[in-house]
Amino acid sequence: MTPAPLLAGQIAAITGASRGIGAAMARVFAAQGASLALTAQQAEPLAQCAAEMQTMHGTECLIHNGDVSDAASVQDFYQQIHRRFGRLDILAANAGILTDGMIGMIRAEDIDRTLAVNVAGVLHHLQAAARLMRRHRHGSIIITSSIIGRAGSAGQTLYAASKAALIGAMLSAAKELGPDGIRVNVLAPGFIDTDMTRHLGDKIRQKRKEQIALGRFGMAEDVADVALFLAGPQARYVTGQIIGVDGGMVI
Repeated sequence: MTPAPLLAGQIAAITGASRGIGAAMARVFAAQGASLALTAQQAEPLAQCAAEMQTMHGTECLIHNGDVSDAASVQDFYQQIHRRFGRLDILAANAGILTDGMIGMIRAEDIDRTLAVNVAGVLHHLQAAARLMRRHRHGSIIITSSIIGRAGSAGQTLYAASKAALIGAMLSAAKELGPDGIRVNVLAPGFIDTDMTRHLGDKIRQKRKEQIALGRFGMAEDVADVALFLAGPQARYVTGQIIGVDGGMVI
């Protein structure tokens, strides 16, 4: 007898769903029976991702093009979710940007944009998702931070600050939303081979690989599979946790 899909009948919202980790989460969640609400700024790859899910799994997909740092755009996304599905079970707050810079050389506009996307953007989605989830007293919120937010890295003070902020937000939200049946956890990926990291030079990539105990870069699917665990029934008693998905880059 074939077991039922882990997320059958559930509605999952994913930010930054057009590529990388977000797109991998969409594939994994769809394969396990979830209907999807996908949002990203890049319209064409987002539509391609949704079409792939519909072709492979018959997945019902809501597509939204928006900026996570725009509160009005985020609100519109959740209004569409409510009209289309009437509920929300999972939020994977995954959208983020990576801006490197040595201390003293970080531009003011980079600070503003990074914090707007990586911190304010997650908070906008966290609040809107919690409002929908509270109606049914059930939900799983998965925030993508970074192992750099825990361990730091020279030349990444801005990025580390933005990702560390998400850990504090998660710890507080887990305490506040737990009585409503909503779990909140953080994923802390290490060096994942995505478009965000491929711009780095070969020397930097090789140095980072040498720091990883498992001896390889992570794949987007490595992170998505852990997100599936946090979204699914096996993690029903897991909240307020930071789960590193870094191959032993930080031990």
